[in-house]
Order: sequence, then C-alpha cells, then structure tokens
Amino acid sequence: MSRAAVAKGGQDRAGRRLLCLLSDDRTSVWAIPLFSIVLSLIAAVILLLFLGKNPLAALAAFLRGSGFLPRPSYAGGQNMATDFLSFLGIMAPMLLASLGMVVSLKAGMFNIGIAGQMLASGFLALIVAGYSGLPGIIARPLVILIGIAAGGLLGALVGWLKSRFNIHEVVSTIMFNYIINYVTGFYINSYFVDPITRSSKVCSAASRLTLTGLTLGRLRPTLPLGLLAAVGAVIIIRFLMDRTILGFELKAVGLNRDAARYAGIKEGRCIVRGMMISGILAGLAGVTYYLGYYNNIVPKSLPDMGFDAIAVALLGNTSPVGSVFASILVTVFQKGSVYMSSTVGVPKEIASVIIGFLLLFSACNGYIRYFAKSRLEKN
Repeated sequence: MSRAAVAKGGQDRAGRRLLCLLSDDRTSVWAIPLFSIVLSLIAAVILLLFLGKNPLAALAAFLRGSGFLPRPSYAGGQNMATDFLSFLGIMAPMLLASLGMVVSLKAGMFNIGIAGQMLASGFLALIVAGYSGLPGIIARPLVILIGIAAGGLLGALVGWLKSRFNIHEVVSTIMFNYIINYVTGFYINSYFVDPITRSSKVCSAASRLTLTGLTLGRLRPTLPLGLLAAVGAVIIIRFLMDRTILGFELKAVGLNRDAARYAGIKEGRCIVRGMMISGILAGLAGVTYYLGYYNNIVPKSLPDMGFDAIAVALLGNTSPVGSVFASILVTVFQKGSVYMSSTVGVPKEIASVIIGFLLLFSACNGYIRYFAKSRLEKN
C-alpha cells in the first residue's frame, strides 16, 4: 500500500473520529465549544495575516496582557502575578453576567437587559453605599445586597410583564436599557459628576469590592473580592439547575412550555422566578464591575460586558461550569487587547471582532451537530 493511501486512510479515520465527537450527545457538550473556539482562532489568524501582522505575536500579547505569560518589563510594584489578579478582577463580573444569561436561556428567555441591570445596580450601590462613608464591614455587604435587590427586582419586573401581558422580554429589556442608561446619566451629570474626568465621583475604598493599597514585598497587588461571589454563584446555580425542583421546572418551561403547563408546572411563576434569578446575577455583575474592577461610572454608557455575556453563555454551552472556561477565554481577549495593541500595533478593537467570531460559531452549535450526524450517516 502506498504512503499516499495510508495517509488518506489516516485522515479519513481522524475525520470520522471528529464527526463522532461532534455528533455524540455525551461528547458534543465539550467537543462543539472547542471546535467553535478552533474555528474562531483560525478566522482570527486569517484576519491578522490580512492585516500584515504576526498572529502568534498577537495571540501571545493577549496572554501577556492578561497575566498568563510574562511581559518583557514591568512598572514598579507589578509583575505577572499582579497582572493575573487584575485579570481575575474583570473576569468576575463577566462570569456573573454570563451566568445570568445562562439562567434566562435555560428558562426559555433571552435577557438582553443584563447591561441595563448591571448599570442600575451599580448606580444604586454607588450613591447609597459608595458615597456613604460607612466602614468596610458594613459598606461591602450593603453593596452586595443592593446588587441582589436591584437586579432581582428589574429581572422580576421583566418576567412579570412577560407572564402577565405577554410582552416579549427582548422588547422590554431593550426599552429598560434605554431608560436606565439615560436616567442614570442624567443624575450622574447633575449631582455626582467629577468635573475633571466627567465620570461619576469615585466610590470610597471601604465600599469597593477590590482590596487596594496592599503591599507584598515589592509588589502592590489588588485582591478582587468579587471573584468569591462569582465562584459561589457557579456552585449555587449548578446545584439549583441540577438538584432542585425549581431548576427542573425552569428547564421544563424552557424546553416546552405547553408540556410543562400540562404537567402542572405554573408557567408564569417560573418565568418570573427565572428572570429574577437572572437579574440577581446581573446585579452582582454590576456591583463587582462598577464598585470592584472600576470605582466609578461613565454616564450614558452601557457596559459592553452585558452583551459579551451572550457570547460567553453560548460558548460555554449554557452551562455554569462551561461559562467559567468561556469567561476566561473571552476576558483574555478583552483584557489583553490594550497590551496587544501597544506592542503589536493591531487596533484593540480587533478583540471585539474575535469575540464576534466566537459568538458566530457558537450560535452554529446546532448546525454543527446536525452536519456531523448527516455526514456520518452518508458514510
């Protein structure tokens, strides 16, 4: 047998093995997201080559900017560990926002209002606790409680409008995004604006969900307390969805509302509860974003993270654990974009394009599985 025939046979076996991984219900849970990531990276490499840049240098710069690889040099008090802690600080709200999207998708709804819920929760926490002068032992728990209450109420309101008046959640959340954006912008510009930066005045260090001003030898690290909330939320949401009656009812309503109603599940109550939980997670993302990684709010600007959470949730296969790994990947591109731009010379907006690739290929998960099954049947 010729070498060409042997090579062709090996390629056929490898292709069939890949199709089996993508089509099998037991392996497609992780194989399809990984396949989507590979396709996205290939598209990113082609784009970088088209721009005349070295793809390996650009991807390495993303990792260096996120603390996964060492930089050639550091400023005083900084090293790879401090970069990684900063990365964890911005990953925490991303993970919480993606969990909010996961819960809404599991319940058969699309919470496009995560950005508005983040902004509303962060704004209320800022003016109530951030400017209060309370000690940290009171201010930080108060910030968390405000995030839970504000986000939960907004989410529950959207769910109630859906169940009571059949107002589609996409329409209502988009409208709420506009309302929250301009109302908070008005109050910040009128009462809480910093005349120099034109952003809101910074919150007190005691209310911020990031410990700053620490010294560890020659290093000056920042400790993201929001990461504890994010990890705890992953554990709670996974337990809720897999081991509780409420989780079962939410998934049943999300899969087939008519069948769930026939089985005696109260559809309206599940819709309200599902959106309330999604809003709570979005509220926690807001306070860890605005009073955690940052310490102020830019008026009339919705956080892009609220929309990037869609890509993270889909890339993580709408799974709490999958969202952890998807959050890491997406945050690497976001966090490392500034360093990549300054060292490689590629516009930092390229990170948004790569995230767009991830969202595009993640949205094709169903087609990828169908294509793999059809190819196996033909062979």
